[in-house]
Amino acid sequence: MQQTGAGEFDAFVAARWSSLLHLARLLTGGDRHRAEDLVQESLVKLWFRWPKIAHEAPEAYVRQVMARAAARSARRRWWGERPVEQVPETSAVGDVSATVAERSRIEAALAQLPTRQRAVVVLRYYQDLSERQVAEALGCPVGTARSHAARGVARLRQLLADVTEPVG
Repeated sequence: MQQTGAGEFDAFVAARWSSLLHLARLLTGGDRHRAEDLVQESLVKLWFRWPKIAHEAPEAYVRQVMARAAARSARRRWWGERPVEQVPETSAVGDVSATVAERSRIEAALAQLPTRQRAVVVLRYYQDLSERQVAEALGCPVGTARSHAARGVARLRQLLADVTEPVG
């Protein structure tokens, strides 16, 4: 099957990979391997729809696919392992330990939220989507998305406050 716009698709993936991976890590509770799988599976689905979606809203489509797939995946007990030929290279950048520690703390708190609440909080506050867009991405009413967001943020505040309170 010959796909039109393959160069546009490649450019989209190259430009958005990092942010999609970050979204996927948040949706999967911080599991980098599951996040990479989630992004790849979502981009495969996008590839087949690319001619129809390319000039409309490809990122919104991928977000919707990712959010729904992450919710389905969370219900499974075992995701399996998929070996790779070569471990990707990472480049070192100055001392970012404080940033990494804070991000890890937030990701750990997000991982403790129920799947739907986590998805809503991530889409609403990390991806800066409107309540309507979040509801569309998750296939639920706006009121449900709003309720999940309120409960999720309240629980995050509680989890993050518990961690920062002095012991003793």
